[in-house]
Amino acid sequence: MPERSDNVLDRFRQGDLDAFESLFREHQRAVYRWILRIVRDPSAAEDLTVETFWRIHRAHMRFEPSRPFEPWARRIATRAALDWLRARRPEAALTGQAVADPPAPPTADPSVAAEIRLKTAQAFVRLPPRLRIAAVLAVVEEQPHKDIAAALGISVAAVKLRVFRALRLLRKDLESQGITP
Repeated sequence: MPERSDNVLDRFRQGDLDAFESLFREHQRAVYRWILRIVRDPSAAEDLTVETFWRIHRAHMRFEPSRPFEPWARRIATRAALDWLRARRPEAALTGQAVADPPAPPTADPSVAAEIRLKTAQAFVRLPPRLRIAAVLAVVEEQPHKDIAAALGISVAAVKLRVFRALRLLRKDLESQGITP
């Protein structure tokens, strides 16, 4: 990441559009990738990146220039993604790929492996959004708990608890469908 003076952050805090544009150019790709990890839909991630930067622009007075910009932007991006996940109907999410395909279990029948992947993806979609975000970022994307905690605005212990609860619900859901995780 290029070295940036605190002057840009101070100017952004004061509402300077050139400073905002500079921060947008510098952080746009990282914010997009972060959102894509959560929503798993490139088109939605593009829209949510724009929404995130709109929220960032509107919240410029709440930004503290002595703190790093990226974790603050990531937290806003996470909230935008969570709002999007909450607004989606689970049935609509099943038409897209909700999570990355889990590795296929060792089986001789590819149709069985495909069915297990589909049922696993459906189980992820049925998770409450706040648990789904934590599980996708921790389990599928293998993000560090401290990064997830910063993005969600919660403690590392809360992230671990959400991941634990998500995995427990996933296991119950899959077992009810006849799949032993």
